[in-house]
Amino acid sequence: MLRKIIKIDEEKCIGCGVCADACHEGAIGVVNGKAKLLREDYCDGLGDCLPACPVNAITFEEREAPAYDEAAVEEAKQKKFEEALFGLGGCPGPHARAICREEEAEAFHAASPGVSRLSQWPVQIKLVPVKAPYFDGANLLIAADCTAYAYGNFHEEFIRSRITLVGCPKLDEGDYAEKLTQIIAENDVKSVTIVRMEVPCCAGLENAAKRALQASGKFIPWRVVIVSTDGKLSE
Repeated sequence: MLRKIIKIDEEKCIGCGVCADACHEGAIGVVNGKAKLLREDYCDGLGDCLPACPVNAITFEEREAPAYDEAAVEEAKQKKFEEALFGLGGCPGPHARAICREEEAEAFHAASPGVSRLSQWPVQIKLVPVKAPYFDGANLLIAADCTAYAYGNFHEEFIRSRITLVGCPKLDEGDYAEKLTQIIAENDVKSVTIVRMEVPCCAGLENAAKRALQASGKFIPWRVVIVSTDGKLSE
């Protein structure tokens, strides 16, 4: 098909790789010291890479090229993300793992309410894998970032015995609904608790969770808890 696509001037290119980092679709790579358009079907023609190039080596051209394949791009992103999560590369911080809270430590926990009740890592919605063993049979907690700071007994009342996912719809890019839909649809989730702040921007998290529950096609018990800025709860 005839469409707009990027063109890289190899004579100008200095091989810095900034364009490859700027390309969210993964269409560009550095080969033998020069930037290359590795996958024409990964290039969406929007040109996020153009302003990133320090030597203006990237321009647009209109020519015959394969259509932009959004599904293939998303699949490649997910594969790369999961490889990073499970130790095949990337920052060790997001590596998925369960955190065992031994039954014999319950007496200690009861006597020390300040002890963490977190049972898995990572917790950020953007970082958790879609599939993980700890999701099987899970009671899911979807919480706004600020709730744990506003409500003092958050670990005992909400994190305890739940798998925790947190996010901030005001600060994070994109919508959580698609990721949450995958998690709920592809795992044996038993219940969902949504905890959000009373502020209007937090409604985005609640709406995303509700849309995910609906899109999953499953009938799962759920509830919404709202935390006020002075730490009071309401439902």
